[in-house]
Amino acid sequence: MSNTATAPLSGPPVDEIEHVALDEDYVLTPGFVEKVVDASDAGDGLRLRSLLEDLHPADVADLMGFLTAEHRAVVVLWLPPDLLADTLPELDDGIREEVLERVPHLILAEALQELDSDDAAAVVEDLEDDQRERVLAAMPDVERAAIESSLGYAEDSAGRLMQREVMAAPQFWNVGDTIDHVRAQGDDLPELFFDVYVVDPLNKPVGGVAISRLLRAPRATPLTEIMDPVNEITVDQDQEEVAYIFEKYHLISAPVTDAAGRLVGQITVDDIVNIIQEENREDILRLAGVSDEDRGSNVGEIVRGRVPWLAINLATAVLGASVIGWFEGTIQQIVALAVLMPIVSAIGGNAGTQALTVTVRALATRELNSSNAPRTFWRELAVGVANGLVLAPLIGVAAGLWSRDWRIGGVIAAAMVLNLMVAATVGVLTPLTLSKLKFDPAVSSAVFVTATTDFFGFLIFLGLATIVLL
Repeated sequence: MSNTATAPLSGPPVDEIEHVALDEDYVLTPGFVEKVVDASDAGDGLRLRSLLEDLHPADVADLMGFLTAEHRAVVVLWLPPDLLADTLPELDDGIREEVLERVPHLILAEALQELDSDDAAAVVEDLEDDQRERVLAAMPDVERAAIESSLGYAEDSAGRLMQREVMAAPQFWNVGDTIDHVRAQGDDLPELFFDVYVVDPLNKPVGGVAISRLLRAPRATPLTEIMDPVNEITVDQDQEEVAYIFEKYHLISAPVTDAAGRLVGQITVDDIVNIIQEENREDILRLAGVSDEDRGSNVGEIVRGRVPWLAINLATAVLGASVIGWFEGTIQQIVALAVLMPIVSAIGGNAGTQALTVTVRALATRELNSSNAPRTFWRELAVGVANGLVLAPLIGVAAGLWSRDWRIGGVIAAAMVLNLMVAATVGVLTPLTLSKLKFDPAVSSAVFVTATTDFFGFLIFLGLATIVLL
């Protein structure tokens, strides 16, 4: 399978297409997108094909994000089956679902046969039930069985992530036997593989040989002499755990085994890069209280994803405002407090977010666990105190000069130190507690941290002002 289509039917040569399509930062140029839109509006299918068929599938997927739904509906019908196949896994989820609705099931069935089983299963998963049945029915039995088997595993598991195509060799083979087998198999081999897995008579992996090492060894060398231990992945392991194993042990590929320990597939590093990006994107969005949005999301979907978190923020804002109400008398007597109190809560919120982000990231990469949690907490608390001692004199002097009352400067300086200590505490303990309770620490931590720093920021500042100034 190739990432580029055959020679264009018409239009400029490949190098010129690439030149006008991408700028120096590998981003599609507005001029190229406009050409695609014009050809789509004119219904010029041959022009569309000449513009698109020499692009990399990732660039075609990027282009789909710049087009309207109407233009995508036209463009997708003129993509060659092999380019369509390579483009589908690259599309944003929302756009892919929309595109799949436009592709005739026979063309889609042909395109899916060009993909490895893991990519094909990911595409079929997005199909509606009736469309899925038609597409699978139009595929050969072997490819259909591989996809159905992959879909039988739990979502986000290694079984769903793996490709069933794998290069295995019995442990009694030598280098020559293996190389001859690879050459004889041809198209029946995986599209991409980095290791040959050595298996015993029960098809259980006993080691692996990197292709680079295989090609350097003499033909008579037994595989068992040059193989290395392998990190086996079981079909039921979560994809986050798989990504962690790849990252920790610097793996390029790993064999996947079933409950009996038999080799059933492999996971390669290109799949793991996608998982890492997906998990990081998910964590970033959740920290901001935003649902999983992409360029294909419509206004209704975005609003439904954001409104619940904004409603929670509204409730926490009311809680913070209630604290101000407790000290209404103090504020009426010393109006300057109303001007200064947002400073304490704002700095506390930012400091809490810093501690929270570091902690959530450490939990995600497994750099933080019960063994070093106390040390992390005390370190962040010390950082909070140090930041407070640096910032407190600055705001204290500024507030004293502005209000012409050095007591106000002392109050806001003390409140700043105390609230930064609160921010460090909740910024670390909130995600740790959620993780301990088996909740995703990225989901609701930010809302809780902001609410806590606002509440205690107002309470500390106005409380100290009441005690000291009245």
